[in-house]
Amino acid sequence: MYGNMMDQPLLISEQIEFAARFHGDVEIVTRSVEGPIVRSTWGKVAQRVRQLANALRKAGVREGDRVATIAWNNQRHLELYFAVSSMGAVLHTINPRLLPDQLDYVVNHAKDRVLFFDTTFAKLAEVIGKRVPLHIALDDAYEAFIANESSEFSWPALDEKTASSLCYTSGTSGEPKGVLYSHRSTVLHSYAICMADALALSGADVIIPVVPMFHVNAWGVPYAAAMVGAKLVLPGPGLDGKNLLELITTEGVTSLLGVPTVWMNLLTHLKSAGQTLTTVKKVVIGGSACPPSMVEAFEREHNARVIHAWGMTETSPLGTANLMLPKHEALPYDETLKIKLKQGRPIFGIDLRIVDEEGAVLPHDGVSAGDLQVRGPWVASRYYGDDGIGLWRDGWFTTGDIATIDSDGYMQITDRSKDVIKSGGEWISSIDLENAAMQHPGVAQAAAIAAKHDKWGERPLLVVVGRAQGAPSAEALQTFLADKLVKWWRPDAIEFVDALPIGPTGKVLKRELRERFAHIVLSA
Repeated sequence: MYGNMMDQPLLISEQIEFAARFHGDVEIVTRSVEGPIVRSTWGKVAQRVRQLANALRKAGVREGDRVATIAWNNQRHLELYFAVSSMGAVLHTINPRLLPDQLDYVVNHAKDRVLFFDTTFAKLAEVIGKRVPLHIALDDAYEAFIANESSEFSWPALDEKTASSLCYTSGTSGEPKGVLYSHRSTVLHSYAICMADALALSGADVIIPVVPMFHVNAWGVPYAAAMVGAKLVLPGPGLDGKNLLELITTEGVTSLLGVPTVWMNLLTHLKSAGQTLTTVKKVVIGGSACPPSMVEAFEREHNARVIHAWGMTETSPLGTANLMLPKHEALPYDETLKIKLKQGRPIFGIDLRIVDEEGAVLPHDGVSAGDLQVRGPWVASRYYGDDGIGLWRDGWFTTGDIATIDSDGYMQITDRSKDVIKSGGEWISSIDLENAAMQHPGVAQAAAIAAKHDKWGERPLLVVVGRAQGAPSAEALQTFLADKLVKWWRPDAIEFVDALPIGPTGKVLKRELRERFAHIVLSA
């Protein structure tokens, strides 16, 4: 027996039309590529979305065609988000930080029909655009493209499982892999991240997504903001601390979302300028592990709640969010900080488990560590154009993370499977080692990798970027770590560098560090 409820498909077109009807006067603010601030509203953006859809249809774009973008977080990119998917085409957001051969690969693999690009990426677009029949700059050319089109468009009644957008992983091993999202997965993910126990996005928020719109749909924030009617502040290319602080202050931003490297720059600027964040209520930090000093800085110096989150391109991306349970309210701050540093509890719709090397499911005891697997309605079932099993087994996706899950459901990533340091048969968490090192006030960044050892097979090598003022010596840092890590977890050697190699999504490229320091062989 079925229920007697309407069978209304979950579609991205419904999100933008809902925004226009019920909070059309809510602002969307953009720092443009040219520099000036551009102001609009959800209602005006919805009109331009329909104009863009008409222009795309006139240009020959049909359902299923891929439309590529290389663009910053700005209003025109937002319009592409809704117009392309809503008309039944597939929005392919391209990460400009990919290597040239990777960029060429993804454009060729996706078979893009149209390319839209911000003028800062003009040279890049000229190179990869040779494979694309039509390319349009997001400047006056874009405005001319949509100018004479009607602001009325009849959105097709798509099957909710229709593909909506395409995002390629950064390809840390092999070629980049495409993740093809659907309207259903996108809308369900939008509902999920708005939950109070997730990112708690609402119409009362003023949101600045610093996580790029060219990677994993800006964590789904543009869709969720349209759904709840939040004011959206888009930073464009101005991602330095000074520009971000100006936008946060002038626009009254309440919610920040981004990776640790972005917030490190903002905190450094705040400190040098002697300023504090007065309007920010929450800071969502994901993409890589958040150091304890960052959580403390936001919460104790700026009175903003930190939400540590975890996800992947393959999970749309949100999988877990870290919020305290009622029983934690009475704990001292140092105790709650230990919990906050975990990646958090799964949000409804996501199921997690950890397995050993034989595939046996491990207990949620906070001690047992194993391969993290995930499943859910916004988790990819395979890669685009690949019918092979790959990382999927028995309905679960193997993430490549090594993690623990405690009895309260808090998941903590201890390493990537390819980055774990195995010394004498025992695992050492590179993340814990890095977090301990970054507690030193003179350490700006740290990365732990495995170095060859003539007795133990592997031992930790710590690679450090020191601050301009107060950078420690290797000996001083070893002394600092002595009471923070068990002896056999401490690094056998410390190397200082001017900068760590950063990948397309803001993560440290440990592969490059391993190659750079491959000549080092440690001994007892």
